[in-house]
Amino acid sequence: MADYREYIEAEYEAIREIISSLPAKPLSELSRLELAGIAALLHNFYNGIENVIKQALRVKNIQIPQGESWHRDLLLKAAEENIISETLSDELRRYLAFRHFFSHGYAINLSPDRMEPLISDASRVFKGFEQEINKLLT
Repeated sequence: MADYREYIEAEYEAIREIISSLPAKPLSELSRLELAGIAALLHNFYNGIENVIKQALRVKNIQIPQGESWHRDLLLKAAEENIISETLSDELRRYLAFRHFFSHGYAINLSPDRMEPLISDASRVFKGFEQEINKLLT
């Protein structure tokens, strides 16, 4: 297995690329196809967060949740094990909810009004996440 720091840094780089690809203009100005693309980026943003959390749990020899609700359980486990703070866990829950909606819904039902706060907060949330993870793993 590759060094966990290299793996996490590769995930960080992918997340940074996603954040830099998010639009600055209002989502209401985008076509349905463009909105679906932005939704996929938000989905990938949260997947990257989950990948880092899984790696942090592995480093700490903590079992990664399995089963039907593993996405939710992973976030809960990360907070319970002090991998991330409760405050950050609460913020990430919004992205988890969006990931679930995007994975199980239809792109034609995407709401620009619901997506815009996720986009505008993504950079700040990621910076906080990165700081907490890096502090844990140093």
